[in-house]
Amino acid sequence: MNLTRATASAVLLARVSYGVALMVAPRRLALRWLGEDANRAPLQIALRGLGARETVLHGAAVVALRREAPLRPWLAASVVGDLVDVIATAAERRRLPAGSPLATLAVGGGSALISVLLAVLVER
Repeated sequence: MNLTRATASAVLLARVSYGVALMVAPRRLALRWLGEDANRAPLQIALRGLGARETVLHGAAVVALRREAPLRPWLAASVVGDLVDVIATAAERRRLPAGSPLATLAVGGGSALISVLLAVLVER
């Protein structure tokens, strides 16, 4: 496996790990992002759904990478998911903890950028 594919694998496995952690401990991972609302059971259901999205999407991308199947469609879906998270957070920024929208832009936007770069590099 070349360095680009190894990097892609590491990034994707980190995203799978984040998804699993979000399903297991949604409150802990979302408290800074969503404030005290992260303690509400209905919101934790949605957070677990987000964790499932991360786990399934990026897990499937790992499988595609290992099989040397096209990876770009999975990375494109990841970018869309990240950007939707950023847009949804920005839309509700006034009701979130201070700094949350900027942190979401940094993390979600950064994740989207990494996925775009990997999509460009991995299938050259």
